[in-house]
Formats: sequence, C-alpha cells, structure tokens
Amino acid sequence: MGVKLAYETWGEGSRPLVLLHGFTGSRRAFDGLRPLLGRDVRAVAVDLPGHGATPLPDQRGREAFVETVDALVALVDSLGQGPVDLLGYSQGARVALAAAVRAPDRFGRLIMESGSPGLHRRQERAARREADGQLAAFIRSRGVDAFVDRWEQLPLFDGLRQLPQERRDALRSQRRACTAEGLAGALECLGLGVQPDFWPELHAQRLPTLLLTGASDSKFTQIARRMATELPVVWRHAFEDCGHAPHLEAPEAYVREVLGFLQTPWYEAPQFDSPMPVREGRVAS
Repeated sequence: MGVKLAYETWGEGSRPLVLLHGFTGSRRAFDGLRPLLGRDVRAVAVDLPGHGATPLPDQRGREAFVETVDALVALVDSLGQGPVDLLGYSQGARVALAAAVRAPDRFGRLIMESGSPGLHRRQERAARREADGQLAAFIRSRGVDAFVDRWEQLPLFDGLRQLPQERRDALRSQRRACTAEGLAGALECLGLGVQPDFWPELHAQRLPTLLLTGASDSKFTQIARRMATELPVVWRHAFEDCGHAPHLEAPEAYVREVLGFLQTPWYEAPQFDSPMPVREGRVAS
C-alpha cells in the first residue's frame, strides 16, 4: 500500500504550496512563516517519513526514497486542486526535486532551499551511505539527545547559533521531539547516498524554479550556481549573512523572495522545431 504522509494545512490564500522540511524537522518547521505567508498561500505542511506523524516505509534504500516520492505525488492528487507549488528545504528540497522530475504535470513552480540534485559518482553515493549508516548507528545507540548535541555543532548550522535564545530553544525542542528510530530510518530511506542522481534530469525540467541559499553556506550556494546553469527556467538568490537555513535566519527577506517568485506572471512559450534547445526565462543573479 505504501507509506502515507501526514500533513496539515494553514493559510488563507487560494494558492496551494506544499512545504517539505529538512532532516530532524517536521510539519512545524515552517510555523515561523505563518504570519508572513498565510495571507497569500494555502500551505500544506508535510511530515516526511521518520518525522512527526509519518511512519517509515517498510523498505530501506532507494526503493524507500522512490516510495516517499510516490506518496508525495499521491498526496498532491488527493488535494484535488490541480498543479500545486512545491517548496522544500535541504532534505525536503531533494524530495521536492525528485517529485518534480517524476510527475512534473502535478506541480506549478518549484522552490529549493539549500538543496542538491544528488551525488553524481557511484563511489560518492556509496561513501555517503556508509557515513549515514554510521550516523544511524550512533543515533540508535546513543539516543536523540546525544545526536542533537552533535548535530547542532556542525559548521553547517553556524547561522542558527546567532538566533535569539528563545528561537534556538524552540528549534532544539522540535529536534528532540524526533525518535531515534525515526531519524536513523530517515537516513537510510532519504539520505543523499540513496537518492538517485538527478543532475542529468535538470536540462529537461521545465518547471519555473527558484534556488535559495545562504551566502555564508558556500557549499550549497555553489551547488545552486551549478544547478542554475543546467535548469532551463531558473531564478537564484543567496541571502547575505545567512547560512544553511535562510527561512529561519532571515524569514522576512525569505518570504519576499518566495512570494515575488510565486506572483511573477509566467506562461509556457510555444515550442518550435529547432536543432538547438530553446532556453527561455533564465534569471540567475
């Protein structure tokens, strides 16, 4: 039957926007954006497998990743609202891209925050699976609290350590609400090592796409630059003085970029027979 994704909706707008959180998050990960986004969109905030109220798939590895993507497409179909927009952060951005590649007719626009199309080399994917397996074993043996202590010290999250204490405590509480098996299983189901390589698919991805990163997160900003050279219809923005999570570090500026992108008129240009590919609509700043 496959995994079924738990979700909730909020917002007063008529435009559906599916929100996919990152690793250690949940549907609550975007709660801080409610006052800023709620008037303009109808948000569908999803719990990815192993997080919140969504169970893990029965399988592991690439089959579980594909099962999750199929579950997301099924959720969108169940909404009965035609093509919807899709926004994903980090792990959620990778799932969002996979869904857009798998079923582009279900989606209107794609927003990826600090995401990646995957690892291109087989050896890199194998090494990442091994590293994720070791981290999963650590979580299972030491527990969530020990893992969160370790996770929050990663340089990737330097920007989050600049948040006010109250917001840091709330984020830590959300992370500690995860279960050890949920987080370990999510690494085995949705990790970068089991994700298919979507770099070869980017040139054919016709959805208008917005790539968001923090300028201080040099790794993912460089990935976004590279993606912008492959995607036919793409906008890109790097937030100054932000790291891996601009939606938390600069929420007002983040929402301005998101709404500006969603509200920009777009139509599909007619296709002509030509020996050269037509690449229209590119804006990469």
